[in-house]
Amino acid sequence: MVAGDRTALHLVGDEDSSKRRQILDGARKVFMHLGFDGASMGEIARSAGVSKGTLYVYFADKSRLFEAIVEEEALEKGKVAFDLSPARDAPTTLLEFGKTYIAMLCRPGGGSSIRTVMAIAERMPDVGRRYYASVLESIITRLAAYLEARVKAKELAIDDCQHAASQFMLLCQASLFLPFVFQAAPPPSPERIAQVVESATRMFRAAYEVKAG
Repeated sequence: MVAGDRTALHLVGDEDSSKRRQILDGARKVFMHLGFDGASMGEIARSAGVSKGTLYVYFADKSRLFEAIVEEEALEKGKVAFDLSPARDAPTTLLEFGKTYIAMLCRPGGGSSIRTVMAIAERMPDVGRRYYASVLESIITRLAAYLEARVKAKELAIDDCQHAASQFMLLCQASLFLPFVFQAAPPPSPERIAQVVESATRMFRAAYEVKAG
């Protein structure tokens, strides 16, 4: 292949990627405002600024488009950095982890995607399972591995670290996540998140920390 052909293919690839991004951005707005059932391919095409014909070139139907958005959301959440280095002490690590986790879960605008996935999970269980596995289960597993390291270091006494990781994450959500996801309260402030996570950390340590002497 000559250099000119490679350049042409590269430009086509960039244009293709840009058009797909344009469609996904438009579709996301429609799904977030109208939900899965209320969204139509025509409305999505208008929001994205493309023809319905172009829309169908990239996505076979509304379900495929929604799945692509969910997968993208999961990938984005998967990039959130948690410092779970095995040698770090539990109090500091749990506090930092909890604050980062809740800030990710309750970020402004983030509740819409979670609500939409929850609403469609019964009808499209594969979508719900993939979202859970790539976002929540992945984080639980990473935290559990850290807890296992602190058990070996004799800082914590835990029989089931996977269960304990889930417990801690739910403690951090207390009074924050449900009001947020059901739109009964705005995204919590950093100060409120810190207050709840500090309480969760105290409760977790009281249950699992190895007592001196």
